[in-house]
Amino acid sequence: MKKFRYSMQNILEIQQNFERQAKNNYAMELAKLHEEEDKLVKLKAQKAAYEQETKKKLEKALNIREIRLTRQAMDHMDDKIREQVLAIHVQNKNVEERRKRLEEIMIDRKTHEKLKEKAFQEYLKEMNAEESREIDQLVSFLHSQEKE
Repeated sequence: MKKFRYSMQNILEIQQNFERQAKNNYAMELAKLHEEEDKLVKLKAQKAAYEQETKKKLEKALNIREIRLTRQAMDHMDDKIREQVLAIHVQNKNVEERRKRLEEIMIDRKTHEKLKEKAFQEYLKEMNAEESREIDQLVSFLHSQEKE
């Protein structure tokens, strides 16, 4: 009995490698997204601290210079937060693109696996048919031997 060999096995292996690479890329982009989200959380916490500091300074004796500096720091934090929200938005797009690419690659791989399975089923049918022919020949031979 000859061994099953899928003629497009190398393409299937390439598809599997592409899928592994796409999964890694997706994971990296997702990790970057989480980093960007963490930065945003830290910026918001820092802004809240500046707001708290401003409130404390307003409760004490009025020092216009310190209040102005704190407000400028808060405005700067607002700018950084806006930039960070934009960075998160861009990173979300990157993650979505990687996810779509991964899905496409997985579909390609699954298609090749189905083709391989169909080829294997066809191989089994051929082997069964060949085995049946051999059995029929053997039975015919033995039957003709018995008659003689």
